[in-house]
Amino acid sequence: MQPVLTEDHDLPRHSLVVPIYANESGIPALIDAIAFIARELGGDFEAVFVVDGSPDQSYARLRERLPDASFDSQLVALNRNFGAFAAIRAGLGLARGAHIAVMAADLQEPPELALTFFRELAKGEHDVAFGVRLSRDDPWHSKLMSSLFWSAYRRLVMPDIPPGGVDIFALQSHFRDDLLSLRESNSSLLAQLFWLGGRRLNVGYQRVKRQHGKSAWTLKKRFRYLTDSIFSFTNLPIRVMTIVGAFGMIAASILGCITLIAKVTGTIDVPGYAGIVIAVLFFGALNSLGIGIVGTYAWRAFENTKARPLAIIQTKTSFKAKS
Repeated sequence: MQPVLTEDHDLPRHSLVVPIYANESGIPALIDAIAFIARELGGDFEAVFVVDGSPDQSYARLRERLPDASFDSQLVALNRNFGAFAAIRAGLGLARGAHIAVMAADLQEPPELALTFFRELAKGEHDVAFGVRLSRDDPWHSKLMSSLFWSAYRRLVMPDIPPGGVDIFALQSHFRDDLLSLRESNSSLLAQLFWLGGRRLNVGYQRVKRQHGKSAWTLKKRFRYLTDSIFSFTNLPIRVMTIVGAFGMIAASILGCITLIAKVTGTIDVPGYAGIVIAVLFFGALNSLGIGIVGTYAWRAFENTKARPLAIIQTKTSFKAKS
């Protein structure tokens, strides 16, 4: 989604993008939290809600509440579920403010964090601000999975990412334009933000317990996100395959020398069946792994040549604040 260009001098100074998926029960609390942000900013504010093919009544609940909300807003519905990052990109493209923040609809990040982002960005000293979790009120298994995931992410993809990861951020409009110019599919929005560099600011916060619904951030989605990031931002699979191939060649050379010596000395008359089978299976599996890795890179390159939009907007409705 390309950023909206306009000559309107009455544009809001601050925009808040909120991706929505299966958040029906939390809509009233979400509206109240955003109304608090708007009041603190003196009304110079808009919210952009992007409903990402949500299977529940989230869109209907927002459509009912926003006409009476105390802040300007845009309500966007995507054609289907394109994923959280595609929804965020769509919202960023429609945001009209000079400073743009992204907030999760589950309210596990306190609304005050968005206010801190806006106030820091208004100083003009930073291009992008990241919310860094100092602690989290989650079950132990959730904390463990998150810790392992972000540890692997930092080690394999982006060492600059904070240890606890990033779920919420804010950026200047010019930095948003740079981000949206990256049109890669099957990539990582977060890794793209760090790849862009810029003047960064980390803001610490305490992540609170989820009050409504349950997290859609499953182990399967974590794994896909990690692999997308690895294939998009590193050559780690190629390097690993090269190392494995080198050790395989060494092992094959040693095995070949042993077989040759045994043949010359008469230790064995016929090469062993087991050795042949092991060698064939090992190098067959190695070859299949290499083809799979190369095929993955080829598929990703092919997907990017299609230049399909990362998300398709079905409807967009704007609401003025009710005085």
